[in-house]
Amino acid sequence: MGEIEQRPTPGSRLGAPENSGISTLEHGQKPPPTPSGKLISIKIQMLDDTQEAFEVPQRAPGKVLLDAVCNHLNLVEGDYFGLEFPDHKKITVWLDLLKPIVKQIRRPKHVVVKFVVKFFPPDHAQLQEELTRYLFALQLKQDLAQGRLTCNDTSAALLISHIVQSEIGDFDEALDREHLAKNKYIPQQDALEDKIVEFHHNHIGQTPAESDFQLLEIARRLEMYGIRLHPAKDREGTKINLAVANTGILVFQGFTKINAFSWAKVRKLSFKRKRFLIKLRPDANSSYQDTLEFLMASRDFCKSFWKICVEHHAFFRLFEEPKPKPKPVLFSRGSSFRFSGRTQKQVLDYVKEGGHKKVRFERKHSKIHSIRSFASQPTEPNSEVPKQSPQSTGLTYGEGAEPPGGHSCQQGRELKVSAEEPGPQQSPSLQKSPLELSVNSPGGAAPANVTLSPNLSPDTKQASPLVSPLLNDQACPRTDDEEEVRRKRLPTDKAYFIAKEVSSTERTYLKDLEVITSWFQSTVNKEDSMPETLKSLIFPNFEPLHRFHTSFLKEIEQRLALWEGRSNAHMQGDYQRIGDVMLKNIQGMKPLAVHLWKHSEALEGLENEIRGSRRLENFCRDFELQKVCYLPLNTFLLRPLHRLMHYKQILERLCKHHPPNHADFRDCRAALAEITEMVAQLHGTMIKMENFQKLHELKKDLIGIDNLVIPGREFIRLGSLSKLSGKGLQQRMFFLFNDVLLYTSRGLTASNQFKVHGQLPLYGMTIEKSEDEWGVPHCLTLRGQRQSIIVAASSRSEMEKWVEDIQMAIDLAEKSSGPTPELLASSPPDNKSPDEGTAADQESEDDLSASRTSLERQAPHRGNTMVHVCWHRNTSVSMVDFSIAVENQLSGNLLRKFKNSNGWQKLWVVFTNFCLFFYKAHQDSHPLASLPLLGYSLTIPSESENIHKDYVFKLHFKSHVYYFRAESEYTFDRWMEVIRSATSSASRTHVLSHKESHVY
Repeated sequence: MGEIEQRPTPGSRLGAPENSGISTLEHGQKPPPTPSGKLISIKIQMLDDTQEAFEVPQRAPGKVLLDAVCNHLNLVEGDYFGLEFPDHKKITVWLDLLKPIVKQIRRPKHVVVKFVVKFFPPDHAQLQEELTRYLFALQLKQDLAQGRLTCNDTSAALLISHIVQSEIGDFDEALDREHLAKNKYIPQQDALEDKIVEFHHNHIGQTPAESDFQLLEIARRLEMYGIRLHPAKDREGTKINLAVANTGILVFQGFTKINAFSWAKVRKLSFKRKRFLIKLRPDANSSYQDTLEFLMASRDFCKSFWKICVEHHAFFRLFEEPKPKPKPVLFSRGSSFRFSGRTQKQVLDYVKEGGHKKVRFERKHSKIHSIRSFASQPTEPNSEVPKQSPQSTGLTYGEGAEPPGGHSCQQGRELKVSAEEPGPQQSPSLQKSPLELSVNSPGGAAPANVTLSPNLSPDTKQASPLVSPLLNDQACPRTDDEEEVRRKRLPTDKAYFIAKEVSSTERTYLKDLEVITSWFQSTVNKEDSMPETLKSLIFPNFEPLHRFHTSFLKEIEQRLALWEGRSNAHMQGDYQRIGDVMLKNIQGMKPLAVHLWKHSEALEGLENEIRGSRRLENFCRDFELQKVCYLPLNTFLLRPLHRLMHYKQILERLCKHHPPNHADFRDCRAALAEITEMVAQLHGTMIKMENFQKLHELKKDLIGIDNLVIPGREFIRLGSLSKLSGKGLQQRMFFLFNDVLLYTSRGLTASNQFKVHGQLPLYGMTIEKSEDEWGVPHCLTLRGQRQSIIVAASSRSEMEKWVEDIQMAIDLAEKSSGPTPELLASSPPDNKSPDEGTAADQESEDDLSASRTSLERQAPHRGNTMVHVCWHRNTSVSMVDFSIAVENQLSGNLLRKFKNSNGWQKLWVVFTNFCLFFYKAHQDSHPLASLPLLGYSLTIPSESENIHKDYVFKLHFKSHVYYFRAESEYTFDRWMEVIRSATSSASRTHVLSHKESHVY
């Protein structure tokens, strides 16, 4: 019997009884030295379907053979891979790295050992070498062809389209169909051919490295990614399949996952003959331990699955290689099997520390130039790969690298490796590596040109999952050198980076439109909660915009591809300009203006229907809880109006940049005139709708108010102030409108809303500074006709903002017809003067703790809106700030670095609504994390911080420090500009001087 058990004591073990066996929870040891003696030849089938023959000592352990293969490939991250072969019972098993090879492979001349991926990490961004990602892509290609990686037709077509892009380059329909006719990537491929071609058309300019990354990004989200099924039966005799993954043990019925047991829940794994046993940790609500039993076909099948479970647990859960216990003197019981090799953490640390050399490699079948792969030696004359002929199909590896483990070098020096011709396809010979491996190939000399793999992180895709708003430092790719070289290859003209901003912000805008046209519409169609009249008002007015801007984005990206020289569509002409594309499409927008006029009706219609239908209100609230709806739903309805302003600003920058005699100046100026006219026509509607949207958004955050949204009311400022009462200063949230001032408190309610405590009509109010009278810094006294309150701001600047805006609002109220109507459904609970404080005005313990809770805390519904950010950061924001924020939206790639980290991580970043939203790639439908910027300070790093990089800015709030790095001076200035608008409020000018007053 073999077993695996985790116990809290230092002497705990994983795999054998107490008195003997091998622990996978203790420190590791190196395998014995490679023995000398007779050599045996073993054929290895690589992931590109070529075969190589390796000669190793017959008594050598399996690790020697695996190290030889990794050294042969110059593979640094070889620990993710393994060797599998059919044993004498025709059961496919993994080569044990500690046992002698001759004891495992009984007839090596008649056995082909396969080199395959063994451990699939949860995030492919943890694979930090381009070669490793390429090999993973080859594995996925095999899994698709063999039916292991099952998925729907759309996913399959998308996966194949990325494979095709990496193999033949940019879209050419005739070439695509010819290539698909010759290469079958999946059973029943013919039915998917049109979809594959359609998807491939969207990948123009994508390099092979980027295609690999996108392939892995899509595949990792599939349920069958990295899954190898092991047939079994449960106690009732039902046929099931068991599998093991990085998270734990999975149970499938067919290809559907029906249960999962994470490593944290598993106390012990063992097997007895054909029975595989999982002992779970005691449930918190019960005193018994649950043991699950599964029946497998034979003891050998059972033991094989148990071994791979032990290895997965050790690789993904342990910090270092486990070490065996001393063998008992007399006898032992149980299996002595243990995991051998580096754990994932050790691999990540090794690669991060730079303990390797970057290597050249050539992609099999790839017939295009991988331009972004030439980073390490960009000036070498032979740094590009010519289109390969059918005869040149093997992987060729050049300069050697250090082996995956430090103890592998000596073993590598004692090996002889020869390449064996596998058939019609021949793998070219290899250059000698520093390890002095003897490589002999009957196929001839290696080609002169090879692709240089510089551990390049594909543009817009390389990132690690972000699991909190404070962006925890996960294991992530480091891209310092690669970014430097990539940056040097880009055009340097400022106009190029302005054009690139058009592309990046257009991507974000298109995603925002899809929230309405795709996500919201599909959800509405499933639920019968919206009247047909409202559906016909919203969706038919957004779908034409989505179609138009999809085409617009493709034109921009094609122009940028030509500008950068990425496209292989050999075309002639001056394409280093963007004004002609902008002019053409802005003129094409004019017929769509009729839909833009309808968006204000759509917003009003939606809010009116929500007010009259509890069912629709709940439906929209539930939709806002979805990750894809990263902003309030009604904000997306205003996006088309905001986008017009962005075009206007971009064209203004282009016209300012180009001299009048520039070829692009005339088109830019004409486009600017066209868009300025459209903005002027819709400006009044936009300001009216922004106020309407903001009032409805605030209404959702407040409890105890009936009629916040009334004609003529305008929002001015919201923020946190301390209110003085008989119990001292207590934090309150204040909301200032043009006719009334509300103050509220926040408690931990189910809806996480703010409860209205009182209202002060502004008609007849006076305001005076009273720091000396009350002995409280930054103190104000607000005297109304029926009530007076004393409040204190967090700083002098905050106090000045409130004084200016409240005085302005008082002046507006004086000019109105008179006192405002009552706002609250009932009298406020604490409408007494400061010296009459009662329990109704006291903060509960929950309120006090909530006021100190950071934004990291997982809050209930509406727990991270702008109101809550102001509460936590003890600051305020005005409608002028919101209007400026609408104009200052930006998106694109940034490199991010933590205060104590060593490298930079690439992220797709969207700035909107005073917040940075972080994505793994721009194609992602929802952000992984967000960073509200109110309260942060924006600076440039000092010399003492040892950044030593160009275009770096620093965000700092209390103990949280982040560095962000842009790709050019222009993008650096733009990010500084928009982020400064969020971290420092606009000048306190009169609101009505910034925009006209509009009522509805």
